[in-house]
Amino acid sequence: MTLFSKIIAGNIPSYKIAENDLYYAFLDIFPAAEGHTLVVPKIEVDRIFDLPTQYLAGMLLFAQPIAKAIQQAYPCDRVNILTLGFEVPHTHIHLLPMNSMADAALMESKKAATPEALAAAQQKIQSFLQA
Repeated sequence: MTLFSKIIAGNIPSYKIAENDLYYAFLDIFPAAEGHTLVVPKIEVDRIFDLPTQYLAGMLLFAQPIAKAIQQAYPCDRVNILTLGFEVPHTHIHLLPMNSMADAALMESKKAATPEALAAAQQKIQSFLQA
């Protein structure tokens, strides 16, 4: 069972942003920027392009309102998708608020966020999902 499967199952706590039958979105506890969110399918597949077609297509549809909520919560030029996938062998995308290409370099200097900062970010993003 991967780290992300343990998070989805509730065996490891997370700052959940959204969930449905197929996907789970939660805050990265080592964010590159405030609002940095991970979206994962509920099936364990290591590489994104090995996902069954319906999961691959649906992942973007699930992520779209979350990305829009992140952009409202943390005004930025855009919320980009990064699909690095080396940290955990479970397909995931990073939703990252960015203002320039230089912001992508922030992935190299991620720092742990405090529980208070994560709880505040969770509430802020979710408030725009429900708007």
